[in-house]
Amino acid sequence: MRAPIGFRISNRRKSLKISQAALARLVGISPSYLNLIENNKRDVGGTLLQRVAHHLQIDIGDLTGQAEQKLLADLEETYADPMVESLPFQPDERRQLVAQYPASATALARLHRAYSDAIASADAYADRLRSDPLLMQLLHQVLSGITAVRSSAEILEEVPDLDEAERQRFLAAIGRETRNLSDVARNMIGYFDNASAERRSISPAREIDDLLIERRNHFPELEEVAASLRREIEIEGSFGMRTLTDLLERRFGLHIVVGGAPPGGEANFPGQYRFLPEIGTMWLAGATTLATRQFQLARLYGELAADETIEEELQKAALGSVAARRLARRALGSYLAGAMVFPYSEFLELAEDAAYDIDQLRQNYNASYEQVAHRLVTLRRKGEGGIPFGFLRSDPAGRLTKHFPLPSLLLPYSGHACPLWAIYGAFRTPDMPLRQVVRFSDGSRYLFVARTVQRRAAAFHQPPVTASIMLACDVMHADGTVYAQGLDLGNHDADVPVGPTCRLCTRSDCASRQEEALGPSLSEKPLRAPLVP
Repeated sequence: MRAPIGFRISNRRKSLKISQAALARLVGISPSYLNLIENNKRDVGGTLLQRVAHHLQIDIGDLTGQAEQKLLADLEETYADPMVESLPFQPDERRQLVAQYPASATALARLHRAYSDAIASADAYADRLRSDPLLMQLLHQVLSGITAVRSSAEILEEVPDLDEAERQRFLAAIGRETRNLSDVARNMIGYFDNASAERRSISPAREIDDLLIERRNHFPELEEVAASLRREIEIEGSFGMRTLTDLLERRFGLHIVVGGAPPGGEANFPGQYRFLPEIGTMWLAGATTLATRQFQLARLYGELAADETIEEELQKAALGSVAARRLARRALGSYLAGAMVFPYSEFLELAEDAAYDIDQLRQNYNASYEQVAHRLVTLRRKGEGGIPFGFLRSDPAGRLTKHFPLPSLLLPYSGHACPLWAIYGAFRTPDMPLRQVVRFSDGSRYLFVARTVQRRAAAFHQPPVTASIMLACDVMHADGTVYAQGLDLGNHDADVPVGPTCRLCTRSDCASRQEEALGPSLSEKPLRAPLVP
């Protein structure tokens, strides 16, 4: 659902008591064109939107309504829940709720998140009860103890002529079994408490997504540290594999091994690289590309040299589980490496000069396609931002394996996306970029650019790993990219009608639908006689 950017520009301009003509002059457009923008009759994006935000002294995120878009995306998931999807919601009800009662909308989204986590937690515990040998043993002890107590109690109740010695014997048995039950119950509670602490968040990946959205995929402190580390490295020599190797060996006493058998045998190291701190060795498979070696050594150097900064970022994130902290540390390490390999201002300037041509940028930095795509997503520095992109990666089975969300675009958190998206079509044209302009049912339009990438196998007998990478941006930014060349962005009839996933899509006439929708648009649609022309 598109945010009313024009109305926000108009309201902000009026609150600052700036005339329409004055603002138009400041940003370099005609007053009539600004009037069309303010009435939401023209899209605004790219450098023009940045100039408008600068002169109105407001963050771009406040103009584009990214927070509202994220809330709308959460409500889409809430309203599609099987418990409520059959209710007769009005078509624009979610948007009106966010616009008029944002606190209530936030409360509803949070309650649904808590409900989903509770259900998932209950399922997890149910699975644990069915499969965990220790819990099964504890439960058998509880059942045996209850049976013994009940048996003794029934005898005491139903046999009136017991002598005192027998009565004391049964009472002693009840006391003994209840004490045992108390001990077993205490063990079970402790077991569940420990499991609960480890599983505080049922979805660590979802916590990382929320963290990235909250930070707009940008970490200023890591950018500063990366710039400092880059200067530190370049004092020793040109940034690259040789200098990183020398610094890691001299500063941290590490041994970098490229090729040959991995320490401990291949069974222990099925991947392309592995850091073994206990023996001070970083092993890289001989088949790894120079881009992978450079990135992994930069990441290792950054994690060791800036460990305190990464830890401070983790503390600020306040993640709820050990798994989430582990994933976040890995994500922040990769972010730091990307910022070292691609220095912010230099990379942004080259990206804009190249119209965000990923293949050209990867040659400039001796990097991989996926590394460049990752870095483009992070160009969100205030006053020096690039085009806001979302990022998705899919395996050949269509399962989404990584994504960096764009708040205005409803990206599925897991599973599969819409089968019409370019991320799946790219598998039919390997190593060739595939672009498409898509339109969602709410009228929002995006440019999707996808391409397959292939990760080299660690050994000749292992099959290569293929994936599809997709970048997505709002169509109002598309003309700033090389991928919009030759496309008629104003022709809405050429758009590909899509949805987020089949379960959340309201297009009842889609021939590519793979499963029934959860929303009321299909289940509540009234029956009508067909119209006869």
